[in-house]
Amino acid sequence: MHLPIKRVWFQNLKFDITNEVFEPSDDSFLIAENLTIHKGDEVLDLGTGCGILGILAASQNAKYVLAVDVNPYAINCTKQNATLNNVQDNMCFLRSDLLSALNNSALFDLILFNAPYLPSEPHEIETWLGRAWAGGANGRDVIDRFIPQVSAHLKPSGRVFLLQSSLTGLELSIQKFFEYGLSAIVKAECKLPFFETIHLIEAQSILFNSNT
Repeated sequence: MHLPIKRVWFQNLKFDITNEVFEPSDDSFLIAENLTIHKGDEVLDLGTGCGILGILAASQNAKYVLAVDVNPYAINCTKQNATLNNVQDNMCFLRSDLLSALNNSALFDLILFNAPYLPSEPHEIETWLGRAWAGGANGRDVIDRFIPQVSAHLKPSGRVFLLQSSLTGLELSIQKFFEYGLSAIVKAECKLPFFETIHLIEAQSILFNSNT
């Protein structure tokens, strides 16, 4: 049985964290503090964890939030937190490795992804907690799988929020977004100890941007 080990608050929302689910930290809060939901947005919260971003979106103006994680304990944790914050009626939950389980017709106004972005050793992805942060030898294993997939699930005017570290090639991510038809900028950043900065990247269709 996986009981809550800690309660975390963000604004007026509360989140119970269980022992197989990564606790929100500076990276989660950087996205949350810069999150703008337009009325009627359909939102995908990828790598939902305890559900902090999806639940925040659902508590604002989102029409619908799909919370996705490969970790079954994260899905259960998010379901419980959605009920705890009274937003369960406009949320759905899906276990999936990135976007692989989504229907081809699933399109979103906003896709949020606090990616596993830290350089890691192979054994560090053997636990559910490890998979929440471990990004492979150069920290890019998951990011480089995500970027080619994301535009297929984005509405023409849709946006992507991707969180990553300065340790794992910020400019390379911006370049890769461009290669797949998305323009990308750094929307916000936060400096951490030990010479690391976390960056919030916002990406949007190049064709949409060229018409605005």
